[in-house]
Formats: sequence, C-alpha cells, structure tokens
Amino acid sequence: MAADTLSPADRYQELFLAVQTGDVFPDSKTFVDCVPLDDPEQILRDYRRHRHDDDFDLVAFVHAHFDEPVAAHSAFEPHASDDLATHIERLWDPLTHDVSPRRLGSLIDVPRPYPVPGGRFRELYYWDTYFSMLGLAASGRHEHIRDALASFASLIERYGHVPNGNRTYYLSRSQPPMLACMVELAERHGAADPLDMLHALRREHTWWVEGADALRAGETHRHCVAMPDGAVLQRYWDDRDTPREESYREDVATARGSDRPAHEVYRDLRAGAASGWDFSSRWNDEPDDLGTIRTTSIVPVDLNAFLLVLERLLARLSEADGDVTSAAAFAEMADARAAAIDRWLWSEEEGVFLDYDLQLGGLRASLNGACVAPLFVGCASVEQAARTEQAVRARLLRRGGFGTSEHETGDQWDRPNGWAPLQWLAIEGFRRYDLPLGDDIRTRWLATVQAVFDREHKLVEKYEISGDGDLGGGGEYELQDGFGWTNGVTAALLAEITAEG
Repeated sequence: MAADTLSPADRYQELFLAVQTGDVFPDSKTFVDCVPLDDPEQILRDYRRHRHDDDFDLVAFVHAHFDEPVAAHSAFEPHASDDLATHIERLWDPLTHDVSPRRLGSLIDVPRPYPVPGGRFRELYYWDTYFSMLGLAASGRHEHIRDALASFASLIERYGHVPNGNRTYYLSRSQPPMLACMVELAERHGAADPLDMLHALRREHTWWVEGADALRAGETHRHCVAMPDGAVLQRYWDDRDTPREESYREDVATARGSDRPAHEVYRDLRAGAASGWDFSSRWNDEPDDLGTIRTTSIVPVDLNAFLLVLERLLARLSEADGDVTSAAAFAEMADARAAAIDRWLWSEEEGVFLDYDLQLGGLRASLNGACVAPLFVGCASVEQAARTEQAVRARLLRRGGFGTSEHETGDQWDRPNGWAPLQWLAIEGFRRYDLPLGDDIRTRWLATVQAVFDREHKLVEKYEISGDGDLGGGGEYELQDGFGWTNGVTAALLAEITAEG
C-alpha cells in the first residue's frame, strides 16, 4: 500500500475529526502517524456505515483498523556502564529509520535510511538533521550523511522543497533551510561531492523566493517580504490556515481563546511550527498568550541568515559548475541579503540583531537566541559580533548554557529552557569572531547534559539551564528523549575536546 498523497484530515474527514476531538489518544500526533490496516477509503466507508450504530465504539473501531505507532527507539536499552560518548554512539543505529516496503499511511517514503530525533518524532525532520549530522560526522558515519542528503534531494525533486518532515501533513511548510549547511558539512568531511546537490539547492532556493520579483515596497507574498526600501527578505509561512493535524486539539483550543479570526491564528501557529520554535514568546504580541501569535508578521533574523548561506553556496557551486551567469546572480542576491540584514535586523541602540515586526514597522524589543545566527554565518561585522557577545552575556547567558528568550511563559522555546541547536549556533558564531563566549557556552552546556545523563542516563530534546542542570519542560507534549540533535551537538563537542587533548 503506497503512502497517502492526502493528509490524514483530507483522507479521513469525519473520522479524523471524531478521533482528534474524541480523546482516542492522549497525543494528537498519534492518530496521524497510525498505519491503516486496510484501504483508507474502505476504512472511511466502514466508519460512515457504522458510526450511528447503537453499539458503535470509536476507540475499538480505530484500534481494529489502524496500527498505533511506537516510539522511535523503543527497543533501545541503555547500559549503565556507558559513558556519555559511548551512549550516543550506541544510539545512532536505533535512531536511524531503515527504509523497507510497508504500509506507510502518512509517512512519505524516501530512498535511503535517515536519522530521526526520537520518541514521538519518528520521521525525518529538516533542521534537526543538520545537528544530528554534526555527531554523525564526528563518528565518521559518512554513509549516514550521504543517505540523508539523498533523502532531502528526493523530497525536493518531488515537492520543490524540503517539508517540515516526511509526513503528508507536513507538506504545506518547511523548516529553517539548513540543507546548504549540511552540504558544506559533508564537503568538509569528505562525505559527499557538493556539486551533486546543486540542482536540489537551486530548486529549494526557488521555492523560498517565489514571487519576490513582483513585490513592491511593503508587500508580502508567501515567504517573501518587501521591506520599506524594496529589499526582499523572507518570513516563515505555511500554505494552510487550518489546525495542524498533529496538534489539532491544541490549535483549536488556542484559536478559541483568541479574539482574532481562527484562520489567522491557525496560519501563524503553522508558521511558528515552520520556524522550529514551536512555540515561543518570540512570535507573540503578549509573551505568555499564544493566542496573540503573529509569526507571519515577523521577519526572522535566523531564517534570513540561513538563506544567505544557501545563496553564497549556490554562487560558489554554480561557478564550479561553469555557470558564471548564475554564479554572479546568486552572489548579487547574497550581497543584497547581507546588506538588508544589516540595515533592517541590526539594532544599533540595543547592540544586537533582532527580528523585524511588519505591523509595528520596526524591530521587536524582546531578545531571543536567534540573535547569534548572523555570527554563525559570518555576516556580522567585528563590532556587531562584539556587541552581540555583550548583549548575550547580560541577557541570555545562564549557568547551564545559552538561553532561548528573556520570558518565562510555559512555552518550550522560552526561559528557562536551553536547546542544543542554539548552543551550536552560539558556540560556532562567537568562535568565528574569536570571542571567548563560544568556549564558555560549550563548557556550560556539556556540564548540563552530563549532569542529566549522570542522573537519568539519557539525553533529552531540551534542558532547564538556569540551575544545576535539569530536564526541560513546557510545550504541547511530554519531554522526549533520544534525542537526535542533542546527541549530534554533544558528540561533536566531545570530539573537539578529545582532539584538543
């Protein structure tokens, strides 16, 4: 049975609504990941035929017609004698999804095995994979890196972009565009020829900038925003404005609690998920009120920094491929983007990079961890980098690592949580400018991860970093362990320390 081309909401219609509103599963993601035991259309016909029967039992019906998914690494058994590095090394295989013919349901097949984060996250996630690759590279698992790149290229070939994850319900959005960073990582380690990815990278860039040429100052179209001077930057976007299928109950509740039109809230929730920061006061008018989320009205500093990497890489690879015209065009785009980041996303008053608010017509006041992205990609000036270090030390640095935001809201991408991907961006960003805060963050973060590992014998997706090192909290679902990007960043940092002697 091939994977459905429709999302579960489109495929199962009334049955989808009944399950997601009927508390059949405690987690909204469970049903959309279930594997049908029969033809989906036949399942829907059976539901329609019997749902009004006096003895109809929805829970029994679902369990009779679907296989419930299991955690990504449910069979993994930690060894009490393993140190942190050995534990991570043993996790790479259990956290690799092996491709095999089977009934796929919402899962989109790709040609090669791929890394998954862990727990409820059993599929290939876009930006997560870059940070997992850091550890795969440190471990010398070059085949795993090539497999992941081939999987992303396959998705771009079919859909024109890398979806949030390889599920049909993720097809309407992407995530932070880290493919260029993955290609450069693979190139540095001799794991792949970057020219093999040129076509995929060009198609991805086309998807992100679609419609930019027709915009006038102040206009927007999908991902594109024309700033007041006409310079085009990008925002996060989702082509749908309905509740996320994997978080249906949560999104409906958020929209009901908002005084805004529901479809606007849904679009902004989806765009927040596309950012990877789902969710954070970063996107809200009121920090602790998710109903005020306005992701699509915000021009994010990290997204545009990552797209700068893509444009610079496209310029370099196009030249290597003999296409000097395209090389010059991409170089011009990259220069224009770098100038726009400097002009519109740098706060001279605050001394730090900030997101731009289209509704307010200026920079947002609240500082968040994305401020280090221009340092990570190398488009900050030396002075900007030094002032960013000062701002981070004063406002985001915690005892256990680099903080996410200045607000404690209960959302998982807020204080007091710390996340592995942001640690890496900060560490590498400050090091790029020879600033000591990079190594300081490395020390703090590894101490946090080690403390939790010593106590819990596992790695988790996020950590509480204000104290002695504890499990992270908040968000829409229980804390997940595994965990791909924590493993990758930690393994890469441990490998550095080993190499330093």
